[in-house]
Amino acid sequence: MRYLIVNASQLLMMNGPDRARHGPEMSSIGLVRDGAVLVEEGKILAAGLPDLVAAHELAAKARILDAGGRVILPGFVDSHTHPVFAGPRLKDFESRLKGRSYADIAAEGGGILSTVNGVRRASLNSLTESLRHRAGRFLECGTTTIEAKSGYGLELDSELKMLRAIRSVDEAGPLEIIATFLGAHALPVEMRHDREGYLKRLCEEMLPAVAKEKLARFADVFCEKGFFTVAEAQRIFAAAAQAGLLPKIHAEQLTRSASLTMALQAGAVSADHLDCVDDSDLALLAKTGTVAALVPGSNYFLNKPYPPARRLIDAGAAVALATDFNPGSCPCWDMRMIMSIACTQMKMTPEEALVAATINGAAALGLVKSHGSLEPGKIADLVCYEAEDYRELPYYFGAPQVAWTMKRGVIVHSRHEYRL
Repeated sequence: MRYLIVNASQLLMMNGPDRARHGPEMSSIGLVRDGAVLVEEGKILAAGLPDLVAAHELAAKARILDAGGRVILPGFVDSHTHPVFAGPRLKDFESRLKGRSYADIAAEGGGILSTVNGVRRASLNSLTESLRHRAGRFLECGTTTIEAKSGYGLELDSELKMLRAIRSVDEAGPLEIIATFLGAHALPVEMRHDREGYLKRLCEEMLPAVAKEKLARFADVFCEKGFFTVAEAQRIFAAAAQAGLLPKIHAEQLTRSASLTMALQAGAVSADHLDCVDDSDLALLAKTGTVAALVPGSNYFLNKPYPPARRLIDAGAAVALATDFNPGSCPCWDMRMIMSIACTQMKMTPEEALVAATINGAAALGLVKSHGSLEPGKIADLVCYEAEDYRELPYYFGAPQVAWTMKRGVIVHSRHEYRL
């Protein structure tokens, strides 16, 4: 099918080079007033000024979709989520509000290991159905592509079960899901006294099994004191490279460990969190293609200091924003809320936040050539917002604002029953 989308009060094209946008480039959103987009068979044929788009040879016979004077931009690309789990950690939430520490909560059977126990007990079908339900929530908020991590299994069968659930929901659509293997999330309780044994399982058993079934594109490591060291992360990345998986990393989140330097040397597609980076890290990031993926929703939920977005951007780094959706530290799937936090707490501009949530999110997943901007040849992932000005997206928070979400040229969510 072919559609001509017209009468957008503002069209945010995010057009430019096929790479992450660094530093001052993040202020460029490709704003077109009264814009139009021509879509056919899930791809963008033309986008921009209405007269130029209407002049396309295929525009005359397209079905018209009137945006009604609303804002249209690319679908959000959420490059860091943990959406496969059996249930929320409500007891942890209540305990934390009462002043209990993470160590206290873990000693009482809570924390990440409670989620691990839930995933291990859950069936593949139940994990798949719960993820399918959550996928709809992302689409309702204007997110059309997410990255989804394993890491709540911490043994072969459960990690594979999580990744198979991700594959099943991705194949069924409409939300596009890019899988990441995060077996190096924590030591499983049964091996807490055998680090070497678990590392060998990760590198010699789990990574090859994931690769054999082609269940993930990336391998991630939580590199942090009490979890995995820099040397261990380097070893895991070497095994991941042999398995054909690209590196991503949870880096410099709780303490500074020099994990970012190692990850940059390993060619990490993104380095995530980065709450504790220093000035030397900023200079290194600015010179590489690695995207700094910030997840301020978890800082908000845990009442922790925010990552230094302003310093990163001013130093010339490429910054992405992601939700870090997970049951323990960020039960939020709404990228607009993340953008609002980024603007009000991290001093990002609305333009920078929008670039970070679209084209730079795509770059953090290696999808920059096909996702994240409204340019000919790219996937037709568009969102129409109940707004006349793009600055309303981070300005208003706490309420739905999506008029409709289009994935690969098909409207998959709508408040007004646009069904094409």
